Amino acid sequence: MAGSLREPPSFTPGSSSSSRDTDDEGVRGTCEDASLCKRFAVSIGYWHDPYIQHFVRLTKERKAPEINRGYFARVHGVNQLMKAFLRKTECHCQIFNLGAGMDTTFWNLKDEDLLPTKYFEVDFPMIVSRKLHNIKNKPPLSNPIIELHSEDTLHMDGHILDSKRYAIIGADLRDTHVLEEKLKKCNMNTQLPTLLIAECVLVYMTPEQSANLLKWATNTFETAMLINYEQVNMGDRFGQIMIENLRRRQCDLAGVETCKSLESQKERLLSTGWETASVVDMMELYSRLPRAEVTRIESLEFLDEVELLEQLMQHYCLCWATKGGSELGLKDITY
Repeated sequence: MAGSLREPPSFTPGSSSSSRDTDDEGVRGTCEDASLCKRFAVSIGYWHDPYIQHFVRLTKERKAPEINRGYFARVHGVNQLMKAFLRKTECHCQIFNLGAGMDTTFWNLKDEDLLPTKYFEVDFPMIVSRKLHNIKNKPPLSNPIIELHSEDTLHMDGHILDSKRYAIIGADLRDTHVLEEKLKKCNMNTQLPTLLIAECVLVYMTPEQSANLLKWATNTFETAMLINYEQVNMGDRFGQIMIENLRRRQCDLAGVETCKSLESQKERLLSTGWETASVVDMMELYSRLPRAEVTRIESLEFLDEVELLEQLMQHYCLCWATKGGSELGLKDITY
């Protein structure tokens, strides 16, 4: 039976200490930045996403071509690894998108008939409130969730949505005890093959906090894969300028020491219980993109600063790691 969205009582920020909330304000701001960049890239044809328009208004501000190409490589790389995992598990799995922001993957996977058994998103309560407000008020977002739900109503309040195939949870990833409690209430299944996706998330935690989250994952799930996208090679002058620019916006990269090199990124994963780990910088990934796609996106707009594109791409990387799943061939997944 088709369901309906239960009216949320309020959309108020989650309770947290005022000092931590202030410290996190700059990090929450990166959600807005990423959403606007993706919205612009989609608007000029870098990739197709009919749902992002329902979360993000298109502004008049143009984004630089190197930024658009960088986001294209990021979206393409993450999607390739995610879909490889879905194929290996024949979608009998669950996905956790950590720090999901205004991500639209759930709706796009539904359109492609590639939804996992359940798709979870986690982010700050304040960001979750905003996302739920959009879902509640926009039928192109709410209807696909209702179609998949077999009960009369979906559980939805200010900081959580739980349905049969999709859940959104407001939680702090630095507190794995509370995170686990909330996920269990939304029917997390530790026996299912599990994919965790983190895009520019771990770098905003201290190395100890991110290690705790990664260990929680390897201790909790028997069969798992991680996709992590974030900064790398941050010890050089270009990396220092990136750090300084973010600090001016009250956004500190608390975990930057784990982003020193491709090797340090790989070591972080292996030291927290992952059995295999691979990493490529985004310039290397860009060089491996299908030539037809590269030709298409490079024809969309002229890029004057090729060297800047290369520098930027060399300071971001895509990592993936696996635990268990040898019978599924998870170790064979590569970009």
